[in-house]
Amino acid sequence: MELEIKRDLYLNKLIRHKHNGMIKVITGIRRCGKSYLLFELFYKHLLSIGIKEDHIIRIALDDRRNKKYRDPDYLCDYVHDYIKDEDMYYILLDEVQLVPEFEDVLNSFLHIKNADTFVTGSNAKFLSKDIITEFRGRGDQIHIFPLSFSEFMSAFEGTAEEGWRQYINFGGLPKLFQFPTDEDKANYLKDIFAETYLKDIRERNGIRGDYELEELLDILSSAIGSLTNPKKLSDTFKSVKQVSLHPDTVKNYIDYLVDSFLIEQAKRYNIKGRKYINTPSKYYFTDIGLRNARLNFRQSEETHAMENVVYNELRIRGFNVDVGVVEYYLSEGGKKSVLKQSEVDFVCNQSDKRYYIQAALSIPTNEKLEQEQNSLVRIDDSFKKIIIVKDISRSHYNEDGIYLLSLFDFLLKPDCLNF
Repeated sequence: MELEIKRDLYLNKLIRHKHNGMIKVITGIRRCGKSYLLFELFYKHLLSIGIKEDHIIRIALDDRRNKKYRDPDYLCDYVHDYIKDEDMYYILLDEVQLVPEFEDVLNSFLHIKNADTFVTGSNAKFLSKDIITEFRGRGDQIHIFPLSFSEFMSAFEGTAEEGWRQYINFGGLPKLFQFPTDEDKANYLKDIFAETYLKDIRERNGIRGDYELEELLDILSSAIGSLTNPKKLSDTFKSVKQVSLHPDTVKNYIDYLVDSFLIEQAKRYNIKGRKYINTPSKYYFTDIGLRNARLNFRQSEETHAMENVVYNELRIRGFNVDVGVVEYYLSEGGKKSVLKQSEVDFVCNQSDKRYYIQAALSIPTNEKLEQEQNSLVRIDDSFKKIIIVKDISRSHYNEDGIYLLSLFDFLLKPDCLNF
């Protein structure tokens, strides 16, 4: 029996976006489950609501048997000729980048009044954030992440703690469930990093020598959750690698990694001043397993891995996530007050909602609690202040009004932030 992993968050997005007069474009890093979402889960949904099979045009363009459909004129004519009546037809195309001039072909489908088009793609162009511009304002992006912890646990046989150990080591790429041993999983991640992700980035951006790009990836992998900027990274290259790399080149390489969805940038935000601070920023990997594979699984510290996972979970839930800065004055030894800065791990915004969140592996002492909540208690607005903690048995408010939220409650209960 084939394993079925629930991806209801994205399936429901596809369902909500039906019949909106736009081309639905499923984006995300390779191997995160785009084809499975479209060809398995969404296809089954269409059948379940009574859509006849002959009203679903489903073409896997990476299948050699479908090579003829890669001809743009043949594909265009085939789809237009296929539609025989006034009922709604659904066009599902997987790996559409294999069709030359696919943008023009897809735009032609917009002229079919009773057709709804959904596509995925996995080359460098489709991995880029700018793909929607190709459809002249008629593209509707559904961005898909690797498995969240909740999705992972829907297919994992074991306790939440056992699943957590696997998840923070190997991440959430769905294919990992096919590998029986940790060694097989590690080899898979290392292989696709080199042969898939790096290859796509090099080809898209015309990078010939890849030594500096790979070294930059190693540095960013080692520094998840740390503030940095192109100048600081350039200095690191010079001092540690004995390589001169201009900050502008470093910035370009970071942009390539962000555009490919491999990493994300979290900017600093002055909470009281209500403005962004240009530099430095933090960078998180879209999948923690890929980050670990980049470092050959040498640096598997749980604290940083947890912070990355919490960031990804917030992004999966649709939040815009920044790094918060709280400024305050503190008198030291009777002397003049000194301006201090304290950091909030995540400032999360979604429409009219805002949460201030810290992530901590454990809070064993009152001193540790004071350290973690120092920035939160200095924020004088009414939005919820939260510390996500792994090693607590239950979620609760403390006497300072800070919500101590169990990591597993956060990851497994979608409504936990509303308590």
